[in-house]
Amino acid sequence: MSTPAGAGLIVVGDLVTDVLVVRSGPLADGSDTDAQITIGGGGQAANTAAWLAHAGAAVTLIAAVGDDHAGRERVAELADAGVHCAVGWHPGAATGSVVVLSSPDERTMITDRGAALLLAPIDVAAAVEAAEDVAHLHLSGYPLLHPESRQGGLAALAAARYRGLTTSVDAASAAPLSQAGAFLDWVRDVDLLLCNADEAEVLAGPGTAEDQAAVLIRSVRNVVVKRGGEGAVWGSRDGVLRSVAGVRVPSLDPTGAGDAFAAGLLKAWCSGAEPEAALTAGAALGAAAVQKVGARP
Repeated sequence: MSTPAGAGLIVVGDLVTDVLVVRSGPLADGSDTDAQITIGGGGQAANTAAWLAHAGAAVTLIAAVGDDHAGRERVAELADAGVHCAVGWHPGAATGSVVVLSSPDERTMITDRGAALLLAPIDVAAAVEAAEDVAHLHLSGYPLLHPESRQGGLAALAAARYRGLTTSVDAASAAPLSQAGAFLDWVRDVDLLLCNADEAEVLAGPGTAEDQAAVLIRSVRNVVVKRGGEGAVWGSRDGVLRSVAGVRVPSLDPTGAGDAFAAGLLKAWCSGAEPEAALTAGAALGAAAVQKVGARP
């Protein structure tokens, strides 16, 4: 797949504040644990948009934030990074916040999605229609995983189909995904579904990444199952499976690594790269992400 020369991408989903806690060791329950704590921009969609801009893509983020200091800071950060922001401002609502508990190998998120739940279908459809020189829409799965924002996520896919854009969806998070039984119906026939090993198990059951990909391509046109440092597998309806090995690098913080992987892969694939090359580009950007603290470039 390739987009027209110079065509950009739309990313739809959350823009929140991350309170990132990088622990120096195991949590000491009922006591103190030393950590490095930073506050800045987060949200799966916003992170992916930031990494796309870092990779040289023209990108528009569609999101919902509070009409508050945090929302204005988050939008300004992305604008400075080269992301065009088409956000819905919501007076009286707080911009979402996520506490991320991170170690070199894993991160756990405690989430208050705030204004992100107010992603309105009419705002999303209008922003997709207004975006110029775009050929692909990428949807973070988070809006679909919550009833309050689900219609906004579905509106993004519908508006993309109406415009003739290609589409991709990131499955987002295994725990809420396990409670969203209709997820594969909501994303049916999208051009590409991205999921990690835990998300693939929720959607396709236990098995190898190859087995899970074979199940998932009954619902979507292409699927990528990420296996962290073990690489990734690409399945498509032509019956051919492609895979690449992981990029082994020292990890400081895995926060945002999946978002960086998605950005690298999408930038390559939408520029005409074959699946193996797109996977390699995604792995390279994901490897860059884990070598720094924080979810953004």
